[in-house]
Amino acid sequence: MNTVKKFDCLIAGLAIFAMFFGAGNIIFPLALGQFALAKTPWALSGFLLTAVAMPFIGLFAMFRYQGQVRNFFGRVGSIPGFALACLTIALIGPFGAAPRCIALAHSTMSTSMAKIPLIYFGLVACILIFFFAYKENRLLKLLGYFLSPLKIGLLVWIIIKGYIEAPAAVTTTSASEVSLFFHGLKEGYNTMDLLAAFFFSPIILLSLGSVAKDASFDRFLIYASAIGAALLAGIYIGFGGLAYLYASQLTGFSNDQLLAAIAMKVLGPYAGIIVSLTVTIACLTTAIALVAAFASFIHKEVLRKKVGYMPILLTSVIITFALTTLEFQGIARLLNPVLAICYPGMIVLTFYNLLFPSRQRFKES
Repeated sequence: MNTVKKFDCLIAGLAIFAMFFGAGNIIFPLALGQFALAKTPWALSGFLLTAVAMPFIGLFAMFRYQGQVRNFFGRVGSIPGFALACLTIALIGPFGAAPRCIALAHSTMSTSMAKIPLIYFGLVACILIFFFAYKENRLLKLLGYFLSPLKIGLLVWIIIKGYIEAPAAVTTTSASEVSLFFHGLKEGYNTMDLLAAFFFSPIILLSLGSVAKDASFDRFLIYASAIGAALLAGIYIGFGGLAYLYASQLTGFSNDQLLAAIAMKVLGPYAGIIVSLTVTIACLTTAIALVAAFASFIHKEVLRKKVGYMPILLTSVIITFALTTLEFQGIARLLNPVLAICYPGMIVLTFYNLLFPSRQRFKES
């Protein structure tokens, strides 16, 4: 690829990372490190399968269907597939993952800075989400050029400084390596990234515009996705290791407060500002992508463009704001049992569509 395409590929890769890296991506690798201690690599190996490998396999599978969600889910039957698609997008959109992102940002800010009422914090966050998601075809550039590089820089700063100033490692856990591997495998479900991949695909294809018409587009997608996956895996490994090294100092903190607690240990008086920026940007970028994906699906697939994108987006943001008031733990209690049932089925559907694609996949639904 020429220099311009390489730059576009890098920007697309950064944007893909930004879309995936939200609330669950911050919390669960930290919780794994705190739980698995010296055996964290075993837990992370399972986690990386379901939280990195599977989401990007799902992304490739959707690319083979040119981002046509209805056709992808339709392999289980027209009506059941459509119902499954609606359930999935609702879970990752305003009825689950999006408000979870905002709730985590608020929880972390409250831990490291002056407490702000959730209702005011959520209102400001939802206004910003609406602003960034309004221009759907510009979303990838907004994430790639601005929000993603800032987020990566802040996360890497915390990880590097944390390893440099880490205390002596704590003792290992009595749990077996195999049990920790499967624990990590299951924890990867909670990131919800495989579900998100199905609906990020149409946004990515739309945002790439003219690049999508190039003959080398498939290779472009592979390179951009590889950049996003590598960044995601690197942050997970860094966070898991940090939580292990600082585990003895994290007693009494809930999962949604772990990053703030570590950052206050590592960054001292500047922790409040750095953590707030890091988590807020990380969660905001993913919430933008999730709400935009939900609004786009309702606009195109459910209402068949009979209602404009803007009123649907506005309604989506209002629902997101309402669910945010349940706080992080309340949202998690609603999501966990549903994900335990849905996620394995989605993995099977992904591999089936990838290995045995429909001959009719490129027709308009």
